[in-house]
Amino acid sequence: MVKESQNIVAVDQDIPVIDMSLDRSRVSMQMVKACETIGFFKVVNHAVDPDVISRMEQEAINFFAKPVLEKKSVGPVVNRPFGYGLKDIGLKGDIGEVEYLLLHMNPLVLSQLSFGNDSTKFSSAVTCYVEAVKQLACEILDLTAEGLRLPPHTFSKLIRAVDSDSVLRLNHYPSSDQFLNSGATKLSDMSVSLPRVGFGEHTDPQILTVLRSNGVGGLQVAFPDGSWVPVSPDPSAFCVLVGDLLQVLTNGRFISVRHRAVTTEHASRLSMAYFAGPSAHAKIGPLPAIITAADQPRLYRTFTWADYKKFAYSLRLGDNRLDIFCSCVDDK
Repeated sequence: MVKESQNIVAVDQDIPVIDMSLDRSRVSMQMVKACETIGFFKVVNHAVDPDVISRMEQEAINFFAKPVLEKKSVGPVVNRPFGYGLKDIGLKGDIGEVEYLLLHMNPLVLSQLSFGNDSTKFSSAVTCYVEAVKQLACEILDLTAEGLRLPPHTFSKLIRAVDSDSVLRLNHYPSSDQFLNSGATKLSDMSVSLPRVGFGEHTDPQILTVLRSNGVGGLQVAFPDGSWVPVSPDPSAFCVLVGDLLQVLTNGRFISVRHRAVTTEHASRLSMAYFAGPSAHAKIGPLPAIITAADQPRLYRTFTWADYKKFAYSLRLGDNRLDIFCSCVDDK
């Protein structure tokens, strides 16, 4: 559960909301500022078709309503961590009050998953949704590159690659009432009333995350001063989170935001997160143009996404993964 001593401030305090229908140069600079100061912002008027969103959300609701055994049949065990999961987050003992479906966006891998009689309908919804949010992620990355005065598509080309390693994660967080009915009545009244951890504190290892949730709150982001800001749910918006790789590419100018999900409401929360990643063998390191423009030393050494992902998944959820990739750390 979330500790009472943690500094949790007002909902949406200092959270940027960026209207993508405004002047392009203005939007570009707003995004750069948000990435530099927080590593998180919301976008509205993003041009993603509401029907595509609602179809995906309904298919996710239908999936999580199925019996557990049927959900567990999705995805081969040898393909972990992909497929269905319940409470276990990753492979290192992290747990949370969440069930999820993790899907690799490689068309071949996706086509091999079975969703019972709903396979075609579900796969179609996933394909349409991912195409839309991938396009949104590319547009956001292009706008940030423009704001940094980098060549066009500097960032987006990494996730446009045909072998890009991007994933979609559907999370279902049960309500507080559901948790209590599962046996939490043995806890004290005070501990039951505290927010419970649905998905623990962490950063995302990829380049960028595009996240949407239903009308139930629970997402919290950490500010540089250590405070936690609850993010209000907004069906018309997408949340955008800077990942570890984008922090490296910008030599620390952009911040990979720490965030978590808590379950406090008397309603279930559903979130859909698209994690935009590069191909496994893409080389990631600070861009020379960023280092030159800022006249600062190189903070990170160059590595491949495959190496970083392997290392990231060997750690606990809340561990700081980037420290060992600092340029001051000996390669040994």
